[in-house]
Amino acid sequence: MPNLPYLRSGSGPVLVLVHGYLGGAAQWQSEIDAFGGGYDVIAPNLPGFGTAAGLPGCSTIAAMAEAVLDLLDSLNVPEFILMGHSMGGMIAQEMAATRPAAVQKLILYGTGPLGLMPDRFEPITVSRERLLSDGVAKTIARIGATWFKAGDTARGYPLLTQIGAQASPQAALAALQAMAEWDGRQALPRLTMPTLVVWGDSDRSYRWPQVESLWTNLPNVRLSVVPGAAHAVHLEKPALFQSLIRDFLQEGCGANE
Repeated sequence: MPNLPYLRSGSGPVLVLVHGYLGGAAQWQSEIDAFGGGYDVIAPNLPGFGTAAGLPGCSTIAAMAEAVLDLLDSLNVPEFILMGHSMGGMIAQEMAATRPAAVQKLILYGTGPLGLMPDRFEPITVSRERLLSDGVAKTIARIGATWFKAGDTARGYPLLTQIGAQASPQAALAALQAMAEWDGRQALPRLTMPTLVVWGDSDRSYRWPQVESLWTNLPNVRLSVVPGAAHAVHLEKPALFQSLIRDFLQEGCGANE
């Protein structure tokens, strides 16, 4: 597979940002701007999503992780700080389990260790049926509204729906299959790098039991619960989100901030 298109800015320790389902690198622009002063921020577009919509989508989380690792190899990035959101958090867990020595710190945001997502706002099978009948643009408009406490009136909603509509139908379907078949729970005890779990207390995709599973099974973990936010905390409460991330990053990583 050709290398993934990506956004990159800044200098310092490498910070890799992995987006989730129907996402794209452009959703991280505020974080790229905020952290580029002290970090070399790299935000890939996953195969079939965002500006990588022309690439075939992956049907497993492991294949998505491999695609991101291949990109980092091509950029000669041997070690990095890693943040993954939602499905991107599954990919980040897979990357960390595959190359634990490469991941200096891990941030798991709005995610969990089980792709089937118990108590999600709707079963993945329903999302698949609606995707097939409604198409990608209508699906991100509908699902995206559940990612914000304020629904489709939220400030970040237009950006996420615009990015999500770029995804290829093939990649959107393949990713639902990938999530439904992924289970990272057995790997958690082996992820010994310092880890931050960030969760909005009104998240309808990843409920508390998923987050608690990360919190109780990761060996070196801290938990930050953001009040009054749902699944897209970085767009709902960007200043608070970035403050939590910065606090975690500045502990012993030699940033230039």
